[in-house]
Amino acid sequence: MTTLLFTHPVCAEHEPGANHPERPDRLRAVQAALDADAFAGLERCQAPPAEVAAIEGVHEGRYVEEVFESVPGSGRVHLDPDTALSPASGEAALRAAGAASAAVDAVLEGEAKNAFCAVRPPGHHAESSRAMGFCLFNNVAVAAHRARTKHGLERVAIADFDVHHGNGSQNFVDRHRDLFFASSHQFPCYPGTGAESERGDHVNLVNVELPPGSGSDVFRARYRERILPELRAFAPELLVISAGFDAHARDPLAQINLGDDDFEWVTRELLDIAEDTCGGKVISSLEGGYDLDALAASVAAHVRVLMAA
Repeated sequence: MTTLLFTHPVCAEHEPGANHPERPDRLRAVQAALDADAFAGLERCQAPPAEVAAIEGVHEGRYVEEVFESVPGSGRVHLDPDTALSPASGEAALRAAGAASAAVDAVLEGEAKNAFCAVRPPGHHAESSRAMGFCLFNNVAVAAHRARTKHGLERVAIADFDVHHGNGSQNFVDRHRDLFFASSHQFPCYPGTGAESERGDHVNLVNVELPPGSGSDVFRARYRERILPELRAFAPELLVISAGFDAHARDPLAQINLGDDDFEWVTRELLDIAEDTCGGKVISSLEGGYDLDALAASVAAHVRVLMAA
């Protein structure tokens, strides 16, 4: 079975503002990388818009209404100092969440073994009633919710290797006994959450703090010691990946100093566990990564592993 790539042109029309790190060129760099001959085997799919009800399974209804009501006809509106809306942002956010939902459907219905969602805005900081950290709706939480409610899965895991803690995803998982969340992230760093002591009411959260300057050896060791064993013990029926590439050494927003090969390694390790526990059923959704060359190379490494699974 093939790997599916879900994306949509409108995701590049979401404009947070001049000199904003989460800029449209991020998606263009990813798309250019995946247009290389090595990725000719990717089956490309247009991301559908998510149903509002699907988003409301993760976010409070009034918050969802406020986001769409705030989308400007022209110019830009800020929901917080870092998170802005432009005229195309509402549809872009719907397509980003819709990509995650459609990817879950395709993988769980046997159309593909795994899928990658090249979308923006990202999602892992978005909480149930608050936009933050460039994020409007939590795409991976929407995916996990769909797997549970439409497909009847009981155990869904979210693994997040973005350099920033996925506070919104953690808050979603913490409300559900049968979900699991694991995150590796620079600490201390934005958003200030993700201490290793945060285990959740159901002890289903695994946070790994990486001090600035950690590098490849520390990153891999902490995965081997904490995240990979706990993920395997959880035995997910579906693995959802928050694929952020801002832990790269060239990224301007953090200092973990990873290389392309580290993202290839962590992807392979996660997929090996998924192969053993759920027949390799994996969906991955783009989060951070703000140096364009590093982002393109890291996404290419990540998707190569997905395609080889």
